[in-house]
Amino acid sequence: MATEAKAQAWLARQRVARLASADASAAPHVIPVCFALSPDAQSLYITVDEKPKDTSRPLKRVRNILENPQVALVADHWDEDWSQLAWVMVRGPADVIEMGEKSGSEHAAAQVLLRAKYPQYQDMTLEPLPVIAVRIARLTWWGRLDS
Repeated sequence: MATEAKAQAWLARQRVARLASADASAAPHVIPVCFALSPDAQSLYITVDEKPKDTSRPLKRVRNILENPQVALVADHWDEDWSQLAWVMVRGPADVIEMGEKSGSEHAAAQVLLRAKYPQYQDMTLEPLPVIAVRIARLTWWGRLDS
């Protein structure tokens, strides 16, 4: 039986997850994201990056979090051999952290973690972009977390 520590370690190794948010009227929005787990495993970070997007207004996930901070995130492993399946789900409130706010050091630390995990971020200018911080209130897992 997997422990919470094992679930956290498995989650930290995953490359992609799906972030679910909802607006004030509870309309759902799910999108794949890159993420990094904080060293204390109490928060999970997602940065807005430089990929081509409409920049005339904040991303839907950011707007949703500002309206309704409760989110869920799922990382999973699929295999035709169902004995290999696994997933970890995170639930909790999310914050949108901007550079230079009182939480500016958390913003910078989150981007350091994300750059270390994803080499694709090395050449991007992330500093002025917001970071989503998911505060882990509940961690749920299932399946084979030792792979």
